[in-house]
Amino acid sequence: MIDNKVKTAVIGVGYLGRFHAQKYAALPASELMAVVDLNSTAACRVANEYGAVALTDYRDLFGKVDAVSIVVPTQSHYVVAKECLQQGIHVLLEKPMTTTLAEADELIELARHYNLVLQVGHLERFNSATLALQSVLGTPRFIESHRLAPFNLRGIDVSVMLDLMIHDIDIILSIVNSSVSDIHANGASVLTDGIDIANARIQFVNGCVANVTASRVSMKAQRKMRVFQQDAYISIDFQDKVLSVYRKGAKEMFPGIPEIISEESCFEQSDAIKAEIEAFLKAVREGTQPSVTGEEGRRALAIALQINHMLGV
Repeated sequence: MIDNKVKTAVIGVGYLGRFHAQKYAALPASELMAVVDLNSTAACRVANEYGAVALTDYRDLFGKVDAVSIVVPTQSHYVVAKECLQQGIHVLLEKPMTTTLAEADELIELARHYNLVLQVGHLERFNSATLALQSVLGTPRFIESHRLAPFNLRGIDVSVMLDLMIHDIDIILSIVNSSVSDIHANGASVLTDGIDIANARIQFVNGCVANVTASRVSMKAQRKMRVFQQDAYISIDFQDKVLSVYRKGAKEMFPGIPEIISEESCFEQSDAIKAEIEAFLKAVREGTQPSVTGEEGRRALAIALQINHMLGV
């Protein structure tokens, strides 16, 4: 498939799905064949905008496309992804990948059985500040993250852990080379019947501790993470694309106290969705592992669901 365009489609063209359609239509490795939505008006609007066929039933894609983005409500992820994989279609599945670990395990096994790409849509992995973090990362000892957002009806089909916190859980799991040993969590309901603000303390076998806060009832948006390691303190602002690194200098600020040398890198507002889809298409065309595998999506889901359970969700 390396020399040919990948025949693609987007299932679910609401707010986020429309952007997926836009990227597939523009990328040279893709031929956007169709967009699917239960709302025929939405499907027609996006299809007309990007030169694709409008459908209301994703099963009409079977036998006609090679790869799909699935951007439907979380409760439908498993059923739609399962049927697409069974039909030999590569899948980019929005996060959280499923609502249960059993469903996630079945999708992973189906992708393995049919030798298909199953990539999970942890978009923050493709943030330019996240990518730059790898060059300065050592062995994290303490991590603190805050992901705060104003209230939005689009996210209330799942808890704040599955909607927002899971982004930081995924990043933390990807940079801490250790298994989780213990979790403590607290949360509160503010505007909905579910948990709207939560904090979790995640302890790892290697001694690293992550203190993770997520809120969907804040006045202002904030997406920040601070990583403390033996040789540096690293601050990542995912929203403004800024990476700041603070290290001990050779001189002394006070007797016995070294000076702090700081370095700040600012990145352009890159297109993370485009980068995510490019990575997906590359994996499809080359038959390689995706940037965020089903197993990685399951790992983040497992922690988020454990926190859910601890908070009675």
